[in-house]
Formats: sequence, C-alpha cells, structure tokens
Amino acid sequence: MSDTSNAYRTVVVGTDGSDSSLRAVARAGALAGACGATLVVACAYLPTEADERELARAQDTLRDEAYQVVGSHPAEDTVRTAAERAGAAGAKDVRTVAVQGSPVETLLEVVRREKADLLVVGNRGLAGIKGRLLGSVPADATRRSECDVLVVHTTD
Repeated sequence: MSDTSNAYRTVVVGTDGSDSSLRAVARAGALAGACGATLVVACAYLPTEADERELARAQDTLRDEAYQVVGSHPAEDTVRTAAERAGAAGAKDVRTVAVQGSPVETLLEVVRREKADLLVVGNRGLAGIKGRLLGSVPADATRRSECDVLVVHTTD
C-alpha cells in the first residue's frame, strides 16, 4: 500500500474560459484524479450592467482579458464547462466557484477558503509592456501564494 500522506488533498485551478486556461484545468483534473484530491475550479469576474452592444465592444477590445467584463452568469457557465473538462481528464470530486474580483485576488482567496495545498495556473500571462505594467496572473499568483503552485505550459 502506498503512502498518500504527502499527496495533495485540495487543488484549486483558475479559468477564464480560454483554450489556454482549459488546458490548465485538464492538467489539474488529471492530477487531482491521480491524487484522489478535491478539485475546485474558480473563475473571477467583474460585474457588468452594460447592454449587449457595449459588452460586445468591451470583449472585442479586451480579447484574451474579456473575462474581466462579464458578469456572474457567464462566469458560472465558464466554471461548469471547465468542470466537465476536469472530469473528463480524471477528476472525481469537482466543485466550482465564480467569485467577483480580480483574478489573482480571487484565486488566492479561494485557496485560503478551501485550505488548498496546490494552486494550478496556466503560463499564459500578459505579454510586453501591458504585462509589465499590469502584471501577470501566473507570476503574481506564484509570488503571493502560500501553497505549492503548479504552472502548466498552456501556450503554443
């Protein structure tokens, strides 16, 4: 019988619904399944009261960061889709949470609240001057996390 005392018990993974973040979700799902851990799939969102045209313009402008303008309903759809991807990758116990706030703050709060021992993030961050000015979710989460962090290579 193997010793699982050092295995991860609770894994948190963040997603914004992008293909890149769903690759991190699949890796987290496979890892959680192999460890027998609970997987918590989290999505940060900022509320919006914009009309559909305004929302479409904002999403077109922000492109990869478009998750920052959607309200909780699309975020709940995002975590539901991600949970299905995690289950297909091997996770047995998957919970989802959509939390209002910025991505890094939200992930760190979910880690604390869930008493997670592993945070999984994709390596996709903001490139160029935008990344240097605004920061990168993977870099900020890794620097500030109080638990282990797995950075999954999710970019081509």
